[in-house]
Amino acid sequence: MAQALNVQEAGARVEELLGELRQGGDPTVAERAEELVRVLMELYGAGLERAVDLVGREPAGAEIVGRLAKDPLLASLLVLHGLHPIPVEARINEALLKVRRYLGNATVELLGLDEEGVVHLRIEGNADSCGTSLAGAKQAIEKAVIEIAPEATGIEYELPPINLTVGNAVPVEFSRRPAPGGAAANGGGVSISIGRKPQ
Repeated sequence: MAQALNVQEAGARVEELLGELRQGGDPTVAERAEELVRVLMELYGAGLERAVDLVGREPAGAEIVGRLAKDPLLASLLVLHGLHPIPVEARINEALLKVRRYLGNATVELLGLDEEGVVHLRIEGNADSCGTSLAGAKQAIEKAVIEIAPEATGIEYELPPINLTVGNAVPVEFSRRPAPGGAAANGGGVSISIGRKPQ
């Protein structure tokens, strides 16, 4: 059934099959298979574009296209061909609204999407409350964003500082920040600043 088909899984399977053909003895077979895939993608992409255009011309066309774009399979295909009617930033903000219950006392803000497709988010407040951990909040955010914006290639976070004060000790602030080379998705780096405890 078409509903059971996952676009990412299908794409991975196509790449796997093409890889097997490339490892075969005849390089022209792999070249022809790649051309076949490219021609078929162009064909159904053009057909999808025509369908969206024709439906969009109808009196209720914008509403219908909007409903089609909310279907996970069709949304992935629309994104694949650059036809999704809702800008990616708007879709990511919609996803972030859906995960508010996982954030405890924290808030999450979209900072932007870079040229490589990495989504940059800022988390403020305390996500480690109401039975919600920061790791759980991040997992919920990532799932929601990837479902609604499959073109996103990754997520990087700007996280709030952690302040620790014990008794009369000097407060120590741990500030997590993105590490060079895209390591932010794995927790980023940690900077430590020490100051005097307010009197």
